[in-house]
Amino acid sequence: MTIFNYLTLVTMVLMTVLILVQTRGASLGAGLGGAGEINTSRRGTDKTIFQLTIICAMVFALSLVLSIFG
Repeated sequence: MTIFNYLTLVTMVLMTVLILVQTRGASLGAGLGGAGEINTSRRGTDKTIFQLTIICAMVFALSLVLSIFG
């Protein structure tokens, strides 16, 4: 296995954890799509987790491309 394969595996696990940690509301109904708020803004740790998820997704996609062509 190359370094890109290991990087892909690590970012896959990390991205899965980050996605599962994100919350959409305070109650179970909000998590299932029953949230009453439409316009929300991310603040604090929620914003940081969201940004880390985006960075992790970009690293994941780049590692996949590099493992294919590298």
